[in-house]
Amino acid sequence: MSEKPAKVLALLPAYNEHVHIAAVINGAKKYLPVVVVDDGSKDNTSEVARENGAVVLRQEPNQGKGAAMERGFRYALENGFDAVITIDADGQHDTDEIPLFLAEFEKNRTDLIIGRRDFRKMPFIRMCSNTIGTWMFSNAMGQYIPDNQSGYRLISARLMEKMFTSKLGGFEFEVEMILRCVIEKYKLGWVTISTIYGDEKSHIHPIPHVIRFFEVTSYSRKVVRQAKKNIKIE
Repeated sequence: MSEKPAKVLALLPAYNEHVHIAAVINGAKKYLPVVVVDDGSKDNTSEVARENGAVVLRQEPNQGKGAAMERGFRYALENGFDAVITIDADGQHDTDEIPLFLAEFEKNRTDLIIGRRDFRKMPFIRMCSNTIGTWMFSNAMGQYIPDNQSGYRLISARLMEKMFTSKLGGFEFEVEMILRCVIEKYKLGWVTISTIYGDEKSHIHPIPHVIRFFEVTSYSRKVVRQAKKNIKIE
């Protein structure tokens, strides 16, 4: 008997994305049900999302992407989903690439599937920072991690459960997700996605972002070393 098809949810964390979010929702709806976690937006992101057929979960005040993702994870698990695909609400991800993630998950039940971008197609500063970040994080993990900050990814139910103990927020939450996957010896995989840059405004502040990336990389290196020594990680 063949395995029952996976039940997968599109999860869009959003903050002040009323301009782009309708197109992202309508693209994702072709393949999956959609939930938007409005992370304290000051515009009409929630209203636009509802008008376009998404389930909307709103949290106040703004708590960061990590908290928004956790809120979406709880919704997914409470409603019996096997996995979620996280999609940035600013239009940087091609929703017609959702089937790439679904095919990999159906074939291998991979716990974390990350959309791998082509850094050469990024603006110069982002290309440099992502290339350096890839080298640093891969070194910390002891294995090649070609893209650690892509927000386009599929996360299995059991990995979502593991992330509830995270004390990190923002982009660090997504980086730690890779760490948890490796430490738990869950399946980690990649699909190649388009690298899109339009008129969206980044919510990232460069200098604090770099400092926090150094911190989470150092933390990850420590955890990996402890795990190799079979020391229990609290």
